[in-house]
Amino acid sequence: MARIAGSSGPRTEEAIRRAGLSLIATHGYAAMSLRQLAAEVGIQQGSLYNYFRNKQEFLFDLIRGHMLDLHAALDAALLAEGSAEARLTRFTEFHVAYHVARPQEVFICYSELRSLEPDNLAAVVAMRRDYERKLGDILDHGRATGEFRLADTRMATLAILAMLSGICTWYKPGGRLSTDGLQQIFTGMVLALAHGETQALAHGEMQGEVAEPVAVPVRRRGPLRAGVG
Repeated sequence: MARIAGSSGPRTEEAIRRAGLSLIATHGYAAMSLRQLAAEVGIQQGSLYNYFRNKQEFLFDLIRGHMLDLHAALDAALLAEGSAEARLTRFTEFHVAYHVARPQEVFICYSELRSLEPDNLAAVVAMRRDYERKLGDILDHGRATGEFRLADTRMATLAILAMLSGICTWYKPGGRLSTDGLQQIFTGMVLALAHGETQALAHGEMQGEVAEPVAVPVRRRGPLRAGVG
């Protein structure tokens, strides 16, 4: 990559972040060198230290920045009031669209948690728990009002997040499903779970046609954790 004209300040910082995301997503954190990162941006390796102290700090900033953006975007998207079903629908639509739009950030937030030092890992895990809590609060409210039939809202929270976040392991833009199509399908599945309809289906209590399951090949470079990314 050619050196950025007048490379300094926010413009270079953003270029470093984008290049780092791409390199880590492609090669992994351990394999990416700072020399490689600097060459990708078109600056001297020493110039990187104007933006972070070391490689670990760079990774932490990438993941923490993603989580901050995720929280801010969710807070803006969620309905302040309304039924639990309406708020769960909004949560699902947001989560799907956000994760489809930012696959590299999401992938790194899963695959490179293992590369964080203990204090950095603890900070990121706390942010992930806060995100889970926002979904859990919706489910708790829905169960309290009788909108949802959930025996264990904590289990439902983790199951929903694992299902929604898994999109990033197989979805490819330009395929047969648009983001709107994904949102509609996943919203239907999440609401069915919340309403207890999945339990009825398991016991053969629902009527109507059920589509045959389709196996989707998943290509992974490392173990993924269910939860938030």
